[in-house]
Amino acid sequence: MPNYIKGIAASDGVAIARAYLLVEPDLSFDNNKVSDVNAEVEKFQNAINTSKIELTKIRNNAEQNLGADKAAIFDAHLLVLDDPELIQPIEEKINNEQVNAPTALTEVTDQFITIFDSMDNEYMKERAADIRDVRKRVLANLLGVELPNPSMIDESVVIIGNDLTPSDTAQLNKEFVQGFVTNIGGRTSHSAIMSRSLEIPAVVGSKTITDEVNQGDMVIVDGLTGEVIVDPTSDEVIAYENKRERFFEDKKELQKLRDEETVTVDGVHAELAANIGTPNDLSGVIENGAEGIGLYRTEFLYMGRDQLPTEDEQFEAYKEVIQSMDGKRVVVRTLDIGGDKELPYLDLPDEMNPFLGYRAIRLCLDQPEIFRPQLRALLRASVYGKLNIMFPMVATIQEFRDAKAILLEEKENLTNEGVDVSDDIEIGIMVEIPSTAALADVFAKEVDFFSIGTNDLIQYTMAADRMSERVSYLYQPYNPAILRLVKQVIEASHKENKWTGMCGEMAGDETAIPILLGLGLDEFSMSASSVLKARRQIKGLSKNEMNELAERAIDCATTEEVEALVREYSK
Repeated sequence: MPNYIKGIAASDGVAIARAYLLVEPDLSFDNNKVSDVNAEVEKFQNAINTSKIELTKIRNNAEQNLGADKAAIFDAHLLVLDDPELIQPIEEKINNEQVNAPTALTEVTDQFITIFDSMDNEYMKERAADIRDVRKRVLANLLGVELPNPSMIDESVVIIGNDLTPSDTAQLNKEFVQGFVTNIGGRTSHSAIMSRSLEIPAVVGSKTITDEVNQGDMVIVDGLTGEVIVDPTSDEVIAYENKRERFFEDKKELQKLRDEETVTVDGVHAELAANIGTPNDLSGVIENGAEGIGLYRTEFLYMGRDQLPTEDEQFEAYKEVIQSMDGKRVVVRTLDIGGDKELPYLDLPDEMNPFLGYRAIRLCLDQPEIFRPQLRALLRASVYGKLNIMFPMVATIQEFRDAKAILLEEKENLTNEGVDVSDDIEIGIMVEIPSTAALADVFAKEVDFFSIGTNDLIQYTMAADRMSERVSYLYQPYNPAILRLVKQVIEASHKENKWTGMCGEMAGDETAIPILLGLGLDEFSMSASSVLKARRQIKGLSKNEMNELAERAIDCATTEEVEALVREYSK
């Protein structure tokens, strides 16, 4: 019998494939004594050898898909498995104390982890993390349990998980991963944003998907409606194959707009840009006819590795993106780590409210040794095209002044070193904190541009965690309170002859686009897959009519009233 599950539609499209469970397996065991110690030692050695084979395969795959720096993590893991100082004590414990292999493995590795963790040395703490990872793999092989690894998928699957971390999604191979479904999250969770960037159909916030699907079950994911069907009937499979075909046909039709300008019926141009996470996303930007990059999320350069990227590594990534855009504007957001984006090699504090805590510009200003190499890399890359730099999570004018001062200091340093730097770099901020929106008129005198980050602006204004499906009803982009803040920011920038873009998910939302056009938004930046749909929509709108719509929308009392108003104007 089919099982029907409802979640939040996060990324358009239809996926039909077998389930791949990306969930932590149960690695519990009984610490029984053993009578045949030789057999137990042999069992342990077999688990070690199997782990080496798996890690070698993962390492080679990582090098091929992600680069040598990412593969180095697994080189360290292989060294642990070859270390006699770790392996011999485990075998001795089995022989001398007649404990089973899982018990010996756990007790010996616990001793090493405790020693390394207590050292005031970052390198040794990393070794403790390596031992934890390796132990989990060996233990899984001892217990006959399979560890999930998204980078090793080599057949068509639908990923099923509680949530997908940014590093999980960065490893997904679009060729094989047809879609994914998670228990938690909303339309603006990072797994949802990445799925749109990868153009993979996704449903999030299903609450129970990991309890209702077994490995290998056939699953249909409807990223257009938020519906998931487990064990569908043959008729349902046929119906959804047809729906998927219609979706692809519409995408093909949209391709005809790729090289056209985004102009309203009364001749007003709107700039449509794309959001990206890595240089790998460039093909989607170009294929979908984006007029620039409105948000380059640089934190993905820092993820899935065991140390900070060097200045030169960053320079090469920024140069590739800026050069590829061939003179079109590229807006790069400086490092935005914190909240749900963690780096295991940075010892960040545990916080009750990490979204409101030590993150983004706050972390960068406090740790200039992380911030300065990024700014230098960006400045060096600036000569290869049109670069804009923006600082995230700015709450006060002093934060902007401090960040800009460091940037200008590094520019002077590079110039003194004889390094060319562009003199045409605009410096702006993301408006994602209500205090910044309220002071937009003050900021507008000092910044070159604003980019409104609605994902955070909405959650902070509505006091509703955007990662929580229980309060997802409060993620209300069309709420008049949000629209008034957006209007205030746009008007403040225009008064100072500056421009305002929007890089939150609201910028590509078909209900929001008519209102934003009417409010005078200069640049709409969205997932590349949304650009052509937005272009088709805007080409059918009248700017004069949308001005009237926007004025009426900000006088509404509720989200529902605004939605009804947009429907009225769409007829």
